[in-house]
Amino acid sequence: MPKTNFKAIISKIIVFYSVFYVIMKLIAILFDDVWVLPNLILALPFLLFAIIGGLLIKKESFSWIFVITGVLVISAIRYYEAEWVVALHEYFT
Repeated sequence: MPKTNFKAIISKIIVFYSVFYVIMKLIAILFDDVWVLPNLILALPFLLFAIIGGLLIKKESFSWIFVITGVLVISAIRYYEAEWVVALHEYFT
C-alpha cells in the first residue's frame, strides 16, 4: 500500500481554496455591489493562508498546525460569514 502524505494533500487543498476565495471576493468587490471593507476583512485570513501555504509548498515542509488551523479558521469563517459581513458593515458605517 503506497504511503499517502495527508498533510501535503490537505495543505494544498487549503492553499488552492484560499486563493480561489480571495479571487472570488475581489471579483465580487470589483464587479458586484457588495460591501468592500467587510469582504476585504473576511478575505484577509484566506490571503494569509494562501501566502503561508504557498511558502510551505515551495519548501515542501508541511505542518499539522497549519492544516488544523486552516480547517478550523476556514470552517468558522464560512459558517458565520453572512452574519459577520453584516456586523462588520454596521460597525464601520
